[in-house]
Amino acid sequence: MSKFLKIIAPAGLGTASVLAIAYVLADQFVSDIPGFARVTMVQSADAQEIPEAAPEAVVVAVAATDELAPARPGGFGLGRTALPEEIAAWDIDVRPDGLGLPVGSGDVWTGEEVFVENCAVCHGDFGEAVGRWPVLAGGRDTLTREDPVKTIGSYWPYLSTVYDYINRAMPFGHSQSLEPDDIYAITAYLLYVNDIVGDDFELSNENFLDVEMPNADNFFMDDRAEAELPLFSTEPCMEGCKASVEITMHASVLDVTPDTEEDTANATPAVAEVATADVAADVVAEEAPAEAPAEAPAAEVVQAAAPDPALVAAGEGVFRACRACHQVGEGATNRSGPHLNGVVGRVIGSVDGFRYSNGFAEAASAGTVWTEESLAAFLADPRGAMPGTKMSFRGISNEADIAAMIAYLESFGG
Repeated sequence: MSKFLKIIAPAGLGTASVLAIAYVLADQFVSDIPGFARVTMVQSADAQEIPEAAPEAVVVAVAATDELAPARPGGFGLGRTALPEEIAAWDIDVRPDGLGLPVGSGDVWTGEEVFVENCAVCHGDFGEAVGRWPVLAGGRDTLTREDPVKTIGSYWPYLSTVYDYINRAMPFGHSQSLEPDDIYAITAYLLYVNDIVGDDFELSNENFLDVEMPNADNFFMDDRAEAELPLFSTEPCMEGCKASVEITMHASVLDVTPDTEEDTANATPAVAEVATADVAADVVAEEAPAEAPAEAPAAEVVQAAAPDPALVAAGEGVFRACRACHQVGEGATNRSGPHLNGVVGRVIGSVDGFRYSNGFAEAASAGTVWTEESLAAFLADPRGAMPGTKMSFRGISNEADIAAMIAYLESFGG
């Protein structure tokens, strides 16, 4: 009995004291959980009347009209009404019909400067792309190829998509940091490098809808639900699907598709004759002695006449498209492209300290010289005239501009 009094009794009193304190604190700081409010019934015409439930009961009813239950009076105390300024900050989309365009404008040359400063690190100076970043220019007439190049000029149907995307997401890491005039200017420059507008073009909210994207007509509304789904919803035909089978085309190389029994008999010999001819040609090619390679002709020094001052002045304006990569004049140095002082009459790919692509290196080894004719061909189609060139410039389409450019370059000696 003495052990009980000494050990069990104090432990029981301690437990009772803790429970009493916990009850007092709970009663003071914890409020009662409110009961669920009774839901007013919505009764359909053919439903039986539901008796009123007790006040503490929870009644759930589904309205015959599928109407939502009214909001709780006063709300739940969560959130607040968005401010007009906040809505304006979110509502920035621009639609194909021009809805959402802000007032502003920007020209091609301003766009080039803003693009080089904010976009070229990923997309290249002319939208040719750096590394695995998206290419923005070129790709015209490639959509039917196995490897189409989808760019703003070759694929995008709406100019509003260009503006909206730049405004919403660019530059990468600093989105929505550009002013409307800068975005108009960048959009104008992207139109220029895609050969959609000229270098004197200025884009604004007033002429925005006048710009027609080259691929706009190749988009149409998705009609697969009406045009294709019915065709693929029927039972497939497994036999006797056509009344007759006809030969509609022939093999394109040897024409070996037989039409008659006589053609069938003659088909194999025809193939054999072709094979024999091929073998004979190979034998002759192997037996023929290899001709000694002709020595490369010595490079001719081209003496260019003094250029026309009027052409030089015009060429200075055309050269603005090249200044991002090339320099001319006193103190000109190599940048992402070699300096162009004395380019006419100079051996192709011969500027010291510049690393050329393979095509230029081969031309340099052969001693090929830049003439007015070869330079004009290169300026018109750089990649066509010099396959493998690293220069991403799309070329100059106007022959008068090419002539002016060459005159301007000729005014700078070596």
